[in-house]
Amino acid sequence: MADVQEVVLSEREKQCLRWVEKGKSSWAIGVILGVSVNTVNFHIKNAMRKLETTSRTQCVVKARHLGLLD
Repeated sequence: MADVQEVVLSEREKQCLRWVEKGKSSWAIGVILGVSVNTVNFHIKNAMRKLETTSRTQCVVKARHLGLLD
């Protein structure tokens, strides 16, 4: 299991996860941040890989639990 000492999320990964937490789709996050849907998905997938999760929701919950989104 990923430990908080091992996991470092980029600022963009954190931004994307915060918007996912608010229920936004990748398309909507892309519009908000001024980037493509592919870029949003890239950052979310990187965060999911780092946190060893298999869904966007699980990733947000784990990041929040580890204090990475504060």
